[in-house]
Amino acid sequence: MPRKAAAPAHVYQLKITLKDSKPPIWRRVEVPDDITLSKLHAIIQAAMGWTDSHLHMFTVGRTSYGVPDPSYDDDVRDERRVKLNQLFTEPKQKFSYEYDFGDSWTHVVLLEQISESVPGVRYPRCTAGKRACPPEDCGGIWGYADFLATITDPENPEHDDMIEWVGGEFDPELFDLDEVNAAL
Repeated sequence: MPRKAAAPAHVYQLKITLKDSKPPIWRRVEVPDDITLSKLHAIIQAAMGWTDSHLHMFTVGRTSYGVPDPSYDDDVRDERRVKLNQLFTEPKQKFSYEYDFGDSWTHVVLLEQISESVPGVRYPRCTAGKRACPPEDCGGIWGYADFLATITDPENPEHDDMIEWVGGEFDPELFDLDEVNAAL
């Protein structure tokens, strides 16, 4: 018989904002306070709409957390061994999450509030958000601005190629809460 997961004692409400996105691209998620940073990485990937195709790192103060790689000299602590509630205990604390070191998608993660879990509610869950996640490999936030300018200008010589590359259409204002929660 499958074992039912115990409800977390506390839930962290996090606001994840893609740095330098104008207008802002963000998600609000509720997560168990005792998840590892590794699990938080997977939650951010699903909530934002990324495909987990690149390296990532959390930065808390001057300390970096990620997947340690002995072939690099960087001092990166193992994200699988650190729980969220070991690092953050008060609302308004912030840290950064960088995804894809080439495109450098940097996210600001803000702990908005800490609450008791609600019986019958499944965590993690997304409760709000704005705008579509940029396509992978479009060149970071500045490449994304160029991408948007190209797909909205049928006279641009790269317009048709970009539309084909993105899969036929792209609505930068689209955010589907149900789709995000299904991914979570």
